[in-house]
Amino acid sequence: MSCDKHNYIPAFPQRLSRTFLNIIFPPRCLICSAYYDFRQVSNGKRTSDSLSDFTIQYFCETCRKDIIRTASPFCTKCGFPFVSREGENHTCSECLLEKRYFRMARSFGVYQGALMEAIHHLKYKKKTSLCRPLSGLARETFFQFWDMSTIDLLVPVPLHVKRLRERGFNQAHLLIRRWAKQEGITLDCLTLSRNRHTKPQTTLSRAERRKNIKGAFSLRHSEKIKGQKILLVDDVYTTGATVNECARVLKKGGAEFVDILTLARAV
Repeated sequence: MSCDKHNYIPAFPQRLSRTFLNIIFPPRCLICSAYYDFRQVSNGKRTSDSLSDFTIQYFCETCRKDIIRTASPFCTKCGFPFVSREGENHTCSECLLEKRYFRMARSFGVYQGALMEAIHHLKYKKKTSLCRPLSGLARETFFQFWDMSTIDLLVPVPLHVKRLRERGFNQAHLLIRRWAKQEGITLDCLTLSRNRHTKPQTTLSRAERRKNIKGAFSLRHSEKIKGQKILLVDDVYTTGATVNECARVLKKGGAEFVDILTLARAV
């Protein structure tokens, strides 16, 4: 009992100090920019489909409730969430018809509403303050679907050097760099490269996306990924054309398998 008391005493003044500061300087939501009362959402109750408690300090309750987590039933291959909430996980029709070079893909949430806005703010408005909460959601998804011992390498989907210069950062890299180091998981940002500047995938149809991305990636040192169990990371899974092409290149280079982790899944 004394050990429990000892553990909680130092935390109390910290919580009191944080509460006091939030009364004087109320937090501002990183998604909608609204000020909100921290005390109303810091009572220990989880909201928005068990959205992580740590996001309370970054997102207001309205935005938190607007974030929809992917949930069963979903496709066992690409992670696509089915409309019906009944039934078991199973392979979707697209994965049955199209060749997937990855083993499985999983996402934190649905690409709409507040989560979509957050990703847009990060990518297109360079609001890098969103890195910490979004990275935390990516980390949570990793530990929900994978065991650390089953993954050898974390590989972010690379940007072409021209796009990287324009944006100033690779959002896929930002989603994993902090916790990859903390958890001691090897992060490889150099082996997989984007050797051709392509049109933005958002403007293209499904067939055009596949054609646009074909041959856009290559390996610099394939010996680094031979026999490796790779987790490929990106911000959004839309049709899967980009991650599937990356997985094809990695598998051709000798990777044992490639799994996909994305922050959001387009539906």
